Amino acid sequence: MSKNYENKLLSLGISLPDAPAPAANYVPYVVVGDMVYISGQISGDANGRINGKLGENFSVEQGQLAAKSCGINLIAQLKAACDGDLDRLVQVVKLGGFVNCTADFTDHPKVINGASDLMVEVFGEAGKHARAAVGSSSLPLGVAVEIEGVFQIR
Repeated sequence: MSKNYENKLLSLGISLPDAPAPAANYVPYVVVGDMVYISGQISGDANGRINGKLGENFSVEQGQLAAKSCGINLIAQLKAACDGDLDRLVQVVKLGGFVNCTADFTDHPKVINGASDLMVEVFGEAGKHARAAVGSSSLPLGVAVEIEGVFQIR
């Protein structure tokens, strides 16, 4: 029976971009058996990269939106890994989130919730996952957030 995740995305007003191309010498995802390991997706949308440093020039709410953009890019990569069929998803297993922030910023989990909440909104119970939320003094290209993911598919 189809879960129809594509329709769920549309009902949330989310149009998936093409899966972003890697920015260096790596692949966007690797499929091993029924597991998909997706490389870190940086914050960005149709307007370009979402840059900023939490605790300096970027609010938690802006960080959550940046994390959500990473989540959308993860789903786009997942769709590519599933040959265009998101309904092959069994479980979002784990997200690893990195927040570009000042040394005294401590709300990393609140920021990464932007992606975690998206996974549950789109995939329901299958979207509940293990997670890490880590602060970093910088991220590639000055982006606010980067998130990698592990997914189980059929």
